[in-house]
Amino acid sequence: MASGSYSISEKTSGADDSAPARHEEYQYLDLIQYILDHGEHRPDRTGTGTISVFAPPPLKFSLADDSFPLLTTKRVHLRAIIHELLWFISGNTSTAPLQAAGVKIWDGNGSRAYLDSIGLTDRPEGDLGPVYGFQWRHFGAEYKGADADYTGKGVDQVAEVIHKLKHNPYDRRIILSAWNVADLKLMALPPCHMFAQFYVSFPKASGEGSNAPLPQLHCQLYQRSCDMGLGVPFNIASYALLTKMIAMAAGMQPGTFTHVMGDAHVYKDHIEPLKRQLGREPRKFPKMKILRNVDDIDGFKFEDFELSEYDPWPGIIMQMSV
Repeated sequence: MASGSYSISEKTSGADDSAPARHEEYQYLDLIQYILDHGEHRPDRTGTGTISVFAPPPLKFSLADDSFPLLTTKRVHLRAIIHELLWFISGNTSTAPLQAAGVKIWDGNGSRAYLDSIGLTDRPEGDLGPVYGFQWRHFGAEYKGADADYTGKGVDQVAEVIHKLKHNPYDRRIILSAWNVADLKLMALPPCHMFAQFYVSFPKASGEGSNAPLPQLHCQLYQRSCDMGLGVPFNIASYALLTKMIAMAAGMQPGTFTHVMGDAHVYKDHIEPLKRQLGREPRKFPKMKILRNVDDIDGFKFEDFELSEYDPWPGIIMQMSV
């Protein structure tokens, strides 16, 4: 798809400045409509079939003033998002902690039948291999199973990101990568959201004698495979929250989250549910507060996050393809 072949939901240059900006959620909805209208029908590994476009314009969301891009045209369940993100940050690779919290989003990829189907017959059920959290916290370490002790092994990319933000915020290499080619065959599922870059900006003081505001942390994610119905709403909220958490740990304030996509697709069994969603008007994004000051990325707990002013449309059931 050629760049600029559809317009994202921002006021255009020269537009009437008095006109309100379109709700940021329309970026997501407009992309789904474009895929349905112009996407290419393609087979996929799950056998479900998709309608797909490649490299659409990025989505951008403001995180200022506690704004949180949790979609409103259907209810998105934040509880699972928070538990999964904390699980990533912990470096854990077993589904057990998620199951203990009542989160089942990884159960399909950790099942005995699925692991056997991809040749991981010696892997215990629930052991996903060196997936996201392992790469974030132990990149390059030899994977020896979910129960092994990886203390001090590999590269702790999350710690390095925060160190650079604090000590060299102009660095152009503040990057978090989950894409480790050497480990892909060991993973139950290669990473879809695979590469995030962080950027610090320094807002000017608003008036004479006023204190300089905190630096702003911006995050841009590259996602190679984007399930628009189920995955992308989850990914937007997850990386927006990760940006807020890293900003707090680095002594900054959250700025923006930008979502860059590769293969953006709609599964064929999601078409009708998404058409229902497209008929709904977005509502104001909710607020997300972190209830205490946490200066250690490993110190966050589920109870630290408070969502308010969330008034979404009802949920829409869509099946997950595995």
